[in-house]
Amino acid sequence: MVTHTLTVSCEAPKQVVVKEEPLPALGAGMLLVRGRFSAISTGTELTHVMADFPPESVWARITRYPQKLGYSHVGEVVATGEGVDKVQVGDRVVGGKPHSQWVVYRQAEPWVKVPEGVSDEAAALWALAIIALNGVRRAKVQLGEIAVVFGLGPIGIWAAQFARLAGARPVIGVDLVAQRRELAERSKAVDVALDGVDKNLPDKIAALTNGRMADVVFEVTGSAPAIAEEVKVVRKQGRLVILSSPRGKTEFDFHDWCNYMSLSIIGAHASSQPPHENPDDPWTRERNTELFFELVKRGEVVTTELVTHRIKGTEASKAYELLMTARGTTGIVLLDWR
Repeated sequence: MVTHTLTVSCEAPKQVVVKEEPLPALGAGMLLVRGRFSAISTGTELTHVMADFPPESVWARITRYPQKLGYSHVGEVVATGEGVDKVQVGDRVVGGKPHSQWVVYRQAEPWVKVPEGVSDEAAALWALAIIALNGVRRAKVQLGEIAVVFGLGPIGIWAAQFARLAGARPVIGVDLVAQRRELAERSKAVDVALDGVDKNLPDKIAALTNGRMADVVFEVTGSAPAIAEEVKVVRKQGRLVILSSPRGKTEFDFHDWCNYMSLSIIGAHASSQPPHENPDDPWTRERNTELFFELVKRGEVVTTELVTHRIKGTEASKAYELLMTARGTTGIVLLDWR
């Protein structure tokens, strides 16, 4: 039986290593999973790795070194303990485990079985995709509403696609990087993608919306200063959804841009998904993941088109070095544990 695993750890700011750690013994109600892929979160993980956050922030409170990295893992069940009846050897499962060669789940932990028709690489993206899905749910997008997505990285593209599936028309994307704008248009995530450096951006969005502006704006850039500009394209009584995790403070005139506009500002952290299904909100992480897999099978959302790099898990430090030096030009980076 496997007793140790390779896992990815940030030992100190900008110091990412792959190290061996012991695995818990496989007991009753537990399953041993061999990793296939895990997806790096360039927002959350890079914030911990770079330590580029204010010292008084929540980021500073939750970042501790050494810190295991990763939370979007897919693997194959290779052994089960007594009493495990929800999964069999050979099944694939996803869960919020760190980047690791081997992981152990308890049957009662959150994990989701991967259905046939969903590839390993697509399944590995589950945790990133449902961040966007949860944000669109929090926005309560309605049929015919105008959505503008600022930041067309993978989560921004998914936010645009989920907003469209929820009924948004048109969906407009904004990004500084031409390559991301082209991918968003090519994947039909947006009707049009605009350059974020354009000083006439509000006028262009007004022209595209017959002067109505955005019913809902999704902030997915992670840039705190950008928020003060994004709010200028929201209509009166519209919604601004903070889907990213910005670092630092935003200078914001709450009279002009919140009170006077009667604007709603909505947080959409992944932790806002309910821990259990309930009549008011049945959309847990598990249920959102099941829906994501169904949409993948139907071909209604992009997946591996957003992956730009596949790097062996044993060379994970190279992946983080790449992201620290070329973050604006990369998409999703997958670690391959096979």
